[in-house]
Amino acid sequence: MKKYHFLAFDIGATSGRAMVGTLEENHFSIQEVNRFPNTLIEIHGKLYWNIYRLYDSLKETLALCAGKGIHIDSIGIDTWGVDFGYVGKDGSLLGLPRAYRDPYTKGAPDEFFKCISRREVYDYTGIQIMEFNSLFQLFRAKKEKCSYLEHADQILFIPDLLSYLLTGRRICEYTDASTSQLLNARSKQFETALFDVAGLPSDIVGPVVMPGTIIDSLTDELARSTGIGKIPVVAVAGHDTASAVVAVPASDSRFAYLSSGTWSLMGIETDQPVINDVSYKHNFTNEGGIEGTIRFLKNITGMWLLEQCRKEWNKEGCFYSYQQIMEMAKHKTSFYSLVDPDNPCFTNPVSMTAAIKTYCDETGQIPPRENAEFVRCIFISLVDRYRQVLELLSEMTSFDIDKLHVIGGGAKNYFLNQLTANAIKRPVIAGPYEATAVGNCMVQAKALGVVADRWEMRRIIASSLPVEIFYPENN
Repeated sequence: MKKYHFLAFDIGATSGRAMVGTLEENHFSIQEVNRFPNTLIEIHGKLYWNIYRLYDSLKETLALCAGKGIHIDSIGIDTWGVDFGYVGKDGSLLGLPRAYRDPYTKGAPDEFFKCISRREVYDYTGIQIMEFNSLFQLFRAKKEKCSYLEHADQILFIPDLLSYLLTGRRICEYTDASTSQLLNARSKQFETALFDVAGLPSDIVGPVVMPGTIIDSLTDELARSTGIGKIPVVAVAGHDTASAVVAVPASDSRFAYLSSGTWSLMGIETDQPVINDVSYKHNFTNEGGIEGTIRFLKNITGMWLLEQCRKEWNKEGCFYSYQQIMEMAKHKTSFYSLVDPDNPCFTNPVSMTAAIKTYCDETGQIPPRENAEFVRCIFISLVDRYRQVLELLSEMTSFDIDKLHVIGGGAKNYFLNQLTANAIKRPVIAGPYEATAVGNCMVQAKALGVVADRWEMRRIIASSLPVEIFYPENN
């Protein structure tokens, strides 16, 4: 059997990684070949992504692979959702993409809902109402008379924009487009009624393509300058969580997943969207998955709270490894104040530790004082939120949820995984850690005809990559 090598670019809000996945005779392995920064830049009070720097990092990686003699069969790109860039009629990129953390969309949903009801928008899209969704970004850009929007021929979501820079071909991949709150969850096509309300031309977005579509090969210039050759670029599950869910090593559909990182995304995989009074009340979201599936999930603020606390502690000269952090939480059993991780006060505070203290004061709880107490507070608060969301999922599913698969970087947090198993009273299966890149590679494999469907992918992943199981303890 031929040995295949897939190059997965997995780009997050702070850094990007290039991973090479190798598939041979139903055995899969993966290794990192490059890592590069991805930082916000502020210009005149506005926050942007430096898409040109990312493009350079992709080029550098291709040249690195060629220089090391790594044979690549295909390339795939996944990123975060909702953000996009503008492309002009001549194909030029119009400026830098605005970043979702820019506060220019603050208050935009309430303003938009004066034109159409909140419930009607949810009934069309099934998407969780969040201020930074693409719909509200475009709505606010229109209000600001953004020159990029006024002169744009098309918008391209970030993974599609990067693949356009690599190939010269424009596509609109389903899973990433589904995060925009512009897509009809049932038809899987863009909902023209929402464009009309926002005062936007509906042809500013391209036709939707499904994950596993071969876009085109690298441009002649890139193939030559990097030395990599004319490699095909695949539209994988472009939204990073969609790629991560591909890698859940489940043998049947009776599972929930938790993609654990800066954000924690907990959900189930369904064939049809779940749009009803309960899902609307609790602001659940229906995002696209591979093979036309729906990722019915809840966005939960995850390790963002801890990451921001660590930045403060680093400035004070306190540098903790993740092993130390887990031990800090494990041994501070006497502290039990809880915060709501999804409270708006934690979105982007000047000081996360101060925000946590204020929340505890305002809710009549003892605020943390020591760093270990902050860690303990964050961990038990996340676990409590996981329990709440899983209970809601159980109410809205047509099947019993037997287990929770934790994927992504949070799968390494053995203490949090054990706390979660205890709280939800179900086994927690942790791994693979590199789920997003693994899923990215597997969709490339399907595009090249190497695997048949997501269940074959998951069987290969389960037999190739290690997981750790946490069973509920008696307590």
